[in-house]
Amino acid sequence: MHSRRYGQYTMNQEITKVVERPPFDRSSSQDSLDELSMEDYWTELENIKKSSENRQEDQEVVVVKEPDEGELEEEWLKEAGLSNLFGEAAGDNQESMVFLSTLTRTQAAAVQKRVETVSQTLRKKNKQYQVPDVRDIFAQQRGSKEREPPDGAESQSVRTDENKYQGKDDQASSLVVGGKELTPLVPEEAPVSETDINLEVSFAEQAVNQKESSREKIQRSKGDDALLPSFRLPKDKTGTTKIGDLAPQDMKKVCHLALIELTALYDVLGVELKQQKAVKIKTKDSGLFCVPLTVLLEQDQKKVPGTRIPLIFQKLISRIEEGGLETEGLLRIPGAAVRIKNLCQELEAKFYEGTFNWESVKQHDAASLLKLFIRELPQPLLSVEYLKAFQAVQNLPTKKQQLQALNLLVILLPDANRDTLKALLEFLQRVVDNKEKNKMTVMNVAMVMAPNLFMYHTLGLKSSEQREFVMAAGIANIMHLLIKYQKLLWTIPKFIVNQVRKQNTENHRKDKKAMKKLLKKMAYDREKYEKQDKSANDADVPQGVIRVQAPHLSKVSMAIQLTEELRASDVLARFLSQESSGVAQTLKNGDVFLYEIGGNIGERCLDDDTYMKDLYQLNPNAEWVIKSKPS
Repeated sequence: MHSRRYGQYTMNQEITKVVERPPFDRSSSQDSLDELSMEDYWTELENIKKSSENRQEDQEVVVVKEPDEGELEEEWLKEAGLSNLFGEAAGDNQESMVFLSTLTRTQAAAVQKRVETVSQTLRKKNKQYQVPDVRDIFAQQRGSKEREPPDGAESQSVRTDENKYQGKDDQASSLVVGGKELTPLVPEEAPVSETDINLEVSFAEQAVNQKESSREKIQRSKGDDALLPSFRLPKDKTGTTKIGDLAPQDMKKVCHLALIELTALYDVLGVELKQQKAVKIKTKDSGLFCVPLTVLLEQDQKKVPGTRIPLIFQKLISRIEEGGLETEGLLRIPGAAVRIKNLCQELEAKFYEGTFNWESVKQHDAASLLKLFIRELPQPLLSVEYLKAFQAVQNLPTKKQQLQALNLLVILLPDANRDTLKALLEFLQRVVDNKEKNKMTVMNVAMVMAPNLFMYHTLGLKSSEQREFVMAAGIANIMHLLIKYQKLLWTIPKFIVNQVRKQNTENHRKDKKAMKKLLKKMAYDREKYEKQDKSANDADVPQGVIRVQAPHLSKVSMAIQLTEELRASDVLARFLSQESSGVAQTLKNGDVFLYEIGGNIGERCLDDDTYMKDLYQLNPNAEWVIKSKPS
């Protein structure tokens, strides 16, 4: 059998055994669970303890030195795509200057805080180079903007209200880009109900503007979905953007902005966000359990090309579902520890050979194996970098802010972790859908699963019983949010997509300007170039009409008149009506989608309810293409 090596990153803390259940004290939790019993949570912890004792003999703990604050902030700047703000190349990168120019006031303040920490750390270490002050960077940006006249429509981006923050925060209000204050992307008075999640305004800016700072009071009743409000996303006429809808180059920008926005939100609400530094650890390079997700997927893709979720993970879920989701106590009742250990060894030897006998695996054993798989990942499913940030969600004042933070954290997860988490949450929702028979409400499931996702190797916690209860109640509630609102969590906020659009517009404008300069040097006729550029953009399409390309369909191109009610689904329907009935039926099953390509976005898959005229006004230079989604 392979030796099992556990990645441990407790930052100079020793691994400890799972604690015994502390006395129940409702007052110690910020979200008092009132009538909800924590019994399932403590029972699960005891089951985990027994399981780990059975597998203790081949675990190896790797303890690493805790990085100092400067190193963590330096890592943060790298993750945010701003590593060129320090070091020898500081201030040279045009793209970072554009990036900084699109930040909101709170985002800019978050960046400034980290740059100053790195700067102080480097000064202490007597580094030769100096880290520039962010305000100086913004001043450089402002100066270059004043020298460059705007290019008409291309410079029309999101408007800002210059007087909105006057007198509120002298330091923050001094952060200016392009002669304008860094403020929310749309007016703060945009009407939003209590249960609407506003994706048009920066979450951190919403927190600043929120007059009511008291904690949300939520009516609770045992084991019922009424525990949490029915948050919803208001319809966006330019279309909702889901994770997976954007091209990789734009998704990278989204991740940089999501990290800055998450940090700004935590800063505004006074919650400490300690991002952990990724640690290189010894791990197995083959097998099923205790293997990094990326290694598992490399193995699986040799068997099944395009696999995004580990095959063993998929198979365990299938096996549980084959036994029926109506089974009482599903996920809660553990399989026998010795039998689980033997099944693990057998799976390691026979899974990829296809000789493992799945019929012999009982349903509760499959559920225990699924939880064991999650716990034994060398790096946690919620990622080593952001696990503590996920845990800190419980400290945010309102449920809406907790949901906003979880949305940003899901965006920040590596693809493999995010895809696997999505598959897990969808499965857990199917379990909850059968709660009348299996007696597993959403909170029951949350309490059972929370220790498996959040108490990663117990995180080396040496805490009081009081703190342990707070942690238990908090992470059970976070798990509840992840299950209940999972559809909302895979949405990219519109204000972030708008910031990406603005970055792309500014970069195109600078590139275009550089190209014109180059052409002039090469003695080309500038007027002729501009005419050619204009005609290429217009493409001889009349005003109010878009040309949609469908290179893989029999009707490869169609001019479509824009109307107030024309939606993306209508455009697809017109093309599909031209296909033979058999082909059209196949395509209706979701094989092809309408894409917005170019202009101020790299590539974006449109949802059916996107109103084309509204989107055309937002991105008039885009091309419209019908094609299949990459696997």
